[in-house]
Amino acid sequence: MLTIGKLGEAAGVKVPTIRYYEQIGLLPEPDRSAGNQRLYGQSALDRLAFIRHARELGFPLEAIRDLLSLTDNPGQSCAAADVIAKKQLAAVKARIVRLTALEAELKRMITQCAQGTVADCRVIEVLSDHSHCAQDHRTSEAAE
Repeated sequence: MLTIGKLGEAAGVKVPTIRYYEQIGLLPEPDRSAGNQRLYGQSALDRLAFIRHARELGFPLEAIRDLLSLTDNPGQSCAAADVIAKKQLAAVKARIVRLTALEAELKRMITQCAQGTVADCRVIEVLSDHSHCAQDHRTSEAAE
C-alpha cells in the first residue's frame, strides 16, 4: 500500500492533483489507515498513470472519465474509445493549424519591426490593433 505522497512520486503526479481527481471521481476514495492516512494499491497507481498519460496527450477530463468507464467492461468493442481518440486527434490538428497561424503572424510582426523606437515598433502597433494582423487568429475566449 502506498501513501498519497508515494503514489504521487510513483505516478509523477502532485498530491493536490490526486486529491482533485478523487474529488471529481476520476480516482475512487482510497482506503484509510488506523491513523486516517490515505492508502493506495496497485490499481490506484495504474489508474492514476492512465489519467496522467491521457492528460499528457491532451484529453479533457470528461473524455478521460469516459475512457475509464470503458475499462470497466474490457470485453466490449473499443469503438467508443476510437471515437474519443479521433475527437482528440481532430482537436490537436485544429490546435496545430491555429499555432501555425500564430507562428506566421509573430514572424511577420518581428520581420516588419524596424528595431527603432517603441513609438515606431511594429510589434507594439500590431498588438495594439488586431486589424493589423494578416489573419484572424483569436480564440473564442480572446474574442469575448
